[in-house]
Amino acid sequence: MAHITIEYMIMIPLLIMQIFIFPIVAVTAMNVWSNSRMTIELQEVSGHLASSMQQLYYSANHASISGGSLTARLDVPTVIQDGNQGHNYLIMLSNATIQGSSVKVMNLTLSLIGGSGKASTLITLGQNADWTNSAFQSNNVSVINATKTSGIISLSLQGGS
Repeated sequence: MAHITIEYMIMIPLLIMQIFIFPIVAVTAMNVWSNSRMTIELQEVSGHLASSMQQLYYSANHASISGGSLTARLDVPTVIQDGNQGHNYLIMLSNATIQGSSVKVMNLTLSLIGGSGKASTLITLGQNADWTNSAFQSNNVSVINATKTSGIISLSLQGGS
């Protein structure tokens, strides 16, 4: 009978410990999965925004367009879902051009507001591209605007109707 008592003394604390450890491990694993899923969604949105901005720039840069403005409606979600909660994200435009380069490079960075996750994309544009380093919230922008004046193409994100 001594063996049964030793087994209970070892097994009961292990079982009780498992009751506390399993939920902690499960929550941690779900948080890691959720954060990586939101980061992947941010990467998809940043890639789509970058592609749209680059296409709009190249359309405005065509020789047949002497001046004016082109607008493209954004086809990206305004929030990134985390279960039942949606997070807005911050869109930042900044310069990533290397000095002496014949092209201009825009760095488009998206980061979640109220959550963890960040994605960045570089957009290669021509020498006549121009933009203002700025930040926008995802729920406040709906269009990309390219304005061509005197051969300079100004790119911007704006609210739309």
